[in-house]
Amino acid sequence: MKKTLLHALAVAMFLPSSAPAHQPDIPQDAPASYKAECGSCHLAFLPALLCDSDWRDVMAQLDKHYGDNAGLDDRTRQEIEDFLVRNAGARWRMLFGSGDPPRLTATVWFNHEHGKLAEAVWSDKRVGSAANCGACHPGAERGLFSGRDLTMPPGYERRRNGAD
Repeated sequence: MKKTLLHALAVAMFLPSSAPAHQPDIPQDAPASYKAECGSCHLAFLPALLCDSDWRDVMAQLDKHYGDNAGLDDRTRQEIEDFLVRNAGARWRMLFGSGDPPRLTATVWFNHEHGKLAEAVWSDKRVGSAANCGACHPGAERGLFSGRDLTMPPGYERRRNGAD
């Protein structure tokens, strides 16, 4: 009971009172290397989606970056890490952790926003994984994640929660 109440409070603390139509853009101080390096394989995720310690962990393990070698020269790695840490989300938002290694798809925020989507959605070849935001959010590259713009792959129903 106590754990459930704490979880509910943690979710309520960071959820906006009404869902914004536009999420924050990648901060203006993003080095060109961030979009070039991180965005070459996946969406250059918003730094605020993980806390500073999570970003440090991600950047310290680039040689085994979720199954790939995403190693960078020291200067570029440090430039990107400094940017991510400087623009990271607040620790209290990540109260229940983000996995090991850190994954934004393991955060309370992600699980609240994506509810109980069937595992088949994530493993569908048109989606590939929960980290492929653009599969269902066509405006993801521009920071647009509104439920009104959600496009589920054919064969899956769009879920509705209070924020859509």
